[in-house]
Amino acid sequence: MSSADSVRAAVAAVSDPELRRPIGDLDMVREISVEGSRAHVAIVLTIVGCPAAQRIESDVRAAAAAVPGVDDVEVEVGVMTPAERKALTEKLRDGRAPRQMPFGPDSLTRVILVSSGKGGVGKSTVTANLAVALAEQGLAVGLVDADVHGFSIPGLLGIAAGTQPTRIDDLMLPPVAHGVKTISIGMFLRDGEAVVAWRGPMLHRTVQQFLTDVFFGALDVLLIDMPPGTGDIAISIGQILPHAEVLVVTTPQAAASDVAIRSGLVARQTGQRVIGVVENMGPLTLPDGTVVDLFGSGGGTAVADALSETEEVPLLASIPLSPGLRAGGDAGVPIVLADPTDAAAAAIRDLARSLSRRGRGLSGRPLPMSLG
Repeated sequence: MSSADSVRAAVAAVSDPELRRPIGDLDMVREISVEGSRAHVAIVLTIVGCPAAQRIESDVRAAAAAVPGVDDVEVEVGVMTPAERKALTEKLRDGRAPRQMPFGPDSLTRVILVSSGKGGVGKSTVTANLAVALAEQGLAVGLVDADVHGFSIPGLLGIAAGTQPTRIDDLMLPPVAHGVKTISIGMFLRDGEAVVAWRGPMLHRTVQQFLTDVFFGALDVLLIDMPPGTGDIAISIGQILPHAEVLVVTTPQAAASDVAIRSGLVARQTGQRVIGVVENMGPLTLPDGTVVDLFGSGGGTAVADALSETEEVPLLASIPLSPGLRAGGDAGVPIVLADPTDAAAAAIRDLARSLSRRGRGLSGRPLPMSLG
């Protein structure tokens, strides 16, 4: 292999941080030449003002400089032509038509809705931490914040205000936080702006666009943080994703668990399967052994028992009260990363492992395969 070929191979292996694929596979590498110990590398980015431009250029420079015999690297950065961008988006869609939803019944991506009957039970905090815990296991994880009126996922994951998806023609590339590809209506609003007066059709269209226009790539798991209750968005997602699985989040108190049961029953009416219950803000054991049950106890078990009348629904986790869980949400650093020894972090990690082991039933679903 010549020096130029070695540099090309090294540069082609650099990963685009947004698309999570080697830039060689994305046709972003152009002319490469080596004269003596000096390498000249030309690459193109997808769009003008690409937010990952500095990182890609730095990674390309480092990859070329690591080739034996190369002491100096010159990187020339250009931008794809419209025709090149069109070819790239077609490659990324992998044969799917524009605006076609990739998470249908034949998809191998596991879609899990995280729901609750009422607000204030920590559903979004559980969802954000669960997503990060699953990503830490090596899974490719996407997260859709479907709580349009009460979005909080960007803040919980530490995504800076004003961060928006990168657009490549009609595709949106979601920001990545702690290994999780994330989309939320909060990314399209000015800081402090609220969503008001949005009703059924607009909410339905927003959620549908999140699932069709956002390019998540190949995912193992897609988590959807649902709004509390059983309103317009729950009905829309029930129509769009009737094959999805549902996790029901509750607190131990009866006021929350009674409503959570209704949330699970409504999900079943759309054909979705309730796979488990998560009890949040459960009893906390202090260092001296004292148990603090600020919100009572038994709510998670009550919900699981009520939903098990027709099909077994286990209580998958009881996450104890945790000041660290709250502090991590405020700081944008999930507790599973900030303090893995925290009791709440341990419970969420166990929940992630449990979900990974359970897998998804594929009975009756076509598998994408071809015969050679």
